[in-house]
Amino acid sequence: MRLLKLFLVSLGLLAGMAVAQVPPAAPPPAPDPQNILHLELSTGGEVVILMRPDKAPASVERVRTLARAGFYDGVVFHRVIEGFMAQTGDPKGTGEGGSPLPDLKAEFNDLPHLRGVVSMARTDQPDTANSQFFICFQPTVRLDRKYTAFGRVTSGMQFVDAIKRGDPIDGRVADEPSKIVRVWIEADGRDAPRIPLVIPAPAAAPPPAAEPAPAPEAPKPNP
Repeated sequence: MRLLKLFLVSLGLLAGMAVAQVPPAAPPPAPDPQNILHLELSTGGEVVILMRPDKAPASVERVRTLARAGFYDGVVFHRVIEGFMAQTGDPKGTGEGGSPLPDLKAEFNDLPHLRGVVSMARTDQPDTANSQFFICFQPTVRLDRKYTAFGRVTSGMQFVDAIKRGDPIDGRVADEPSKIVRVWIEADGRDAPRIPLVIPAPAAAPPPAAEPAPAPEAPKPNP
């Protein structure tokens, strides 16, 4: 019996050593004020989102740029489904609009769509995210690696929970939707001056192809 106990203790020590040798998961980067997004909502408070440029750099840069331009100020939550998510970022308030900037390439990553995760909305095509995003009310694993998650609410989730719900089927909010009052980046401060968007010029159309020179006439036979 003593030998058995010693054998089990040895196994336990070996198992502990094996576990200790497993490298821990890489922690998220330390919060940078450039990557902290503040949303003042009409539901009565402020929501703070830690954005993750290490997972979705282009998406974070797009949201940061639009926030600094004041693009999101006054924009409504046009699609809100109980137990799923609240979507915003469309100045038309219909889900069909976006910013004048080009659509983004998908940045699907390993951030799971947990409660409070913020992710880019898109059409059924992967490279169509632009300005719209949504905040998850509940974990929604079916979205993982299919939508670009770029951040997560770190405080003020109760104000997200208070967003007015829409139709239970399509989520559209018909009357008096909740809205974003103002958005800012923590590094800038709430009352920082807005920075106008720089709209890239459309690509110049290629010049028309030159018409081919007429073929020389065949020599006429002598009479």
